Amino acid sequence: MKQSVLFLCTGNSARSQMAEGWLRHLAGDRYEVFSAGTHPVGLNPGSVEAMAEVGIDISQHRSKSAMEFAATPLDYVVTVCDRAKETCPLWSGNTTLIHWSFDDPAAVADAEGRRLAFRRVRDEIASAIRQFLADRKP
Repeated sequence: MKQSVLFLCTGNSARSQMAEGWLRHLAGDRYEVFSAGTHPVGLNPGSVEAMAEVGIDISQHRSKSAMEFAATPLDYVVTVCDRAKETCPLWSGNTTLIHWSFDDPAAVADAEGRRLAFRRVRDEIASAIRQFLADRKP
């Protein structure tokens, strides 16, 4: 049986979406992967663009509320921003909570700086996902 992972951020527009894409890409079908937000706002085009640059298509992802997963048994809930950690719902069962803090690339004011921030955060998330997988080798 596959283990399940939920990546959680505030808006489910950037960081959690990229984390979901990376884990699906790097782990294949080893995990059941989801992402959600405490206050979903829609998929950020900057996330889609940054991931496409590395060959990962998240264009069909949609922004989801954490409450959609309230009854879903989860092995891991990974918060990827500090605000999500502070407001993370309680999960029943034997869920392992993990926190990674990534900057919000959408918060960068100018377009070129924002594009660079999306790339930097994308790469930081990739490193965290690779470490997550290395720590859990079958």
